[in-house]
Amino acid sequence: MTPHRIPKHWSGLPFFAEDWPAIESAIAADPRQILPPNHQRFAALDLTPPAETRVVILGQDPYPTPGHAHGLAFSVEPDVQPLPRSLNNIYKEMVDDIDQAPQTGDLRHWAAQGVLLLNTALSVPAKEANGHKHLGWSKLVHQVLAHTSQRPTAYILWGNAAQKLETFVNPGDHLILKSAHPSPLSARRGFFGSRPFSAVNHWLASRGEATIEWTTPPEALE
Repeated sequence: MTPHRIPKHWSGLPFFAEDWPAIESAIAADPRQILPPNHQRFAALDLTPPAETRVVILGQDPYPTPGHAHGLAFSVEPDVQPLPRSLNNIYKEMVDDIDQAPQTGDLRHWAAQGVLLLNTALSVPAKEANGHKHLGWSKLVHQVLAHTSQRPTAYILWGNAAQKLETFVNPGDHLILKSAHPSPLSARRGFFGSRPFSAVNHWLASRGEATIEWTTPPEALE
């Protein structure tokens, strides 16, 4: 089993000294297949260091289908078809909002631009959604929100579970967008029509920051 590696730019969070050892032991002792693979457990934090985080999108737990989850909320490996239903709805809203969407479900190009795609649980037993919901991951999410909100940041909170975490965001000159979750069960209750992608870019532009290229990896534009 490949050991976990703590993301160095976030290693100062108390979670890694106080809570992570017990969670790591619990994962190692679990006989089920745990997703994503260990080396991708902290991919979201590896790809988006705190100093580069400009937007935070909160998910729930990783996709429980083997081969889908790779450590970023809502994102899947580029060869996954059909797309998970929530991601498919995200892309539908993106087309309505900014007229286009990515060609695959791989959102690592968002992470490279400062969009932290953080699940509220970073592990799940295969085919058992929410199976690690109470493992202790919440402490990490609370600390990440408190840390990133030390400076102006955009937060996209889809659904009640994510919105309850707003209490861990420090007061500041943030953009906080709240709507229904993109799940098929709730997308028509306020997610569709919420236009979060253009809203984030308008906010970034108003601050003199580069906007997010949501649809095409930046390197493909060069």
